[in-house]
Amino acid sequence: MAKFVLSAAKTGFKFNLVASNGETIASSQVYKSVATAKNGIASVAANAPVANIENQTEKDFKAEVNPKFEVYKDKKGEFRFRLKAKNGQIIATSEGYSKVDSCLKGVASVKKNAPAAKIEEK
Repeated sequence: MAKFVLSAAKTGFKFNLVASNGETIASSQVYKSVATAKNGIASVAANAPVANIENQTEKDFKAEVNPKFEVYKDKKGEFRFRLKAKNGQIIATSEGYSKVDSCLKGVASVKKNAPAAKIEEK
């Protein structure tokens, strides 16, 4: 089962959503406190399953309303996603993928795993 791993960062706290195989599926920004990081986790868990996918790598892609996953190609040519909450704030981001299909599988994994993932504090 996937889990949110909450840990200290240099300037606060962050979390990763980690799949049952140990791979990180998505990561957060740095939050000032454990409480605000836990609010971020709750936001990912609530928004991920209902978020539409805006695949910005497609020609003439359809702009979606928030919450949404934005799939895009970065400056290095890797495919990434970011999950935006209803207010438009980015609440989770992915690693870089070499193929868009792999990135979309990452999105599907977050949608499936985030709602039931438990929190593990490091």
